[in-house]
This record gives sequence, structure tokens and C-alpha cells, in this order.
Amino acid sequence: MSYVDPKTVLSPKGSVSDVQVIFNVGPVEGSWSVAKLVWQGESAVGIRWNGDEKRKTGTPQSRGNPTWFIVPWELAPRVLEEAERLASQANQNLAAGYRDMAADNEREAEAEEWCEGLIGDAAQTR
Repeated sequence: MSYVDPKTVLSPKGSVSDVQVIFNVGPVEGSWSVAKLVWQGESAVGIRWNGDEKRKTGTPQSRGNPTWFIVPWELAPRVLEEAERLASQANQNLAAGYRDMAADNEREAEAEEWCEGLIGDAAQTR
């Protein structure tokens, strides 16, 4: 699968700057993202598909370069609000997953044993 990291989407040059990705689905099929950015000197909200096998640079694009769709100012606050909610929810899910893993004493013991084994491997290579 092809994927364009939205942090790297700075086209068209001279029009886009200060890209702050608010929500990014990540390198998965159907990936999309929302960002706050500066578009032609003005604060804006952009959205884009991050690429797939058919559209390697994602959508939108211009002359093969990935670009942002600038959300109309009337919709921008709602799009940004929802993107922030999704980002917060993703962070909460990640934290919950880490808590669950840390609470699994058997898995933690296996991980510690594995890490200690790496130290031994590193010491033997000298």
C-alpha cells in the first residue's frame, strides 16, 4: 500500500506552510488526515486522503504532488472539532491498551526476560 505522510504535504510551494496534523488515520487502507495549516498567508483547515495503490500520492494532488483540500471556512470549525475528538479518542484507546498490557503480569515477565536476553546478546558480541 502506498502512503503519503501528511506532515510532508507542503504543496503548492508558496501557498502551504505550518502544517500541524490534528488527526491521521495512519498508513492503512483508506487513510485520511486533517490538519491546521497556513494557506496563502491565512489560517485554514485542510483534509486529504493519504494514498493507496491506485492513487499513490493520495487525493487531492496537483501535477503528481500531494496537496490539501482547504475546507470552506463555514465548515472548518466543525471539521477541526471532530478531528480533535477523534485524536483524543485514539490517544485514550492507546493509553488503555498500554494499561492493559502493563496489568498482564505474565506478559510483563516475558518482556523483561526478553530484554535481559538482549543485554546478554549485546555483551557477547564484543
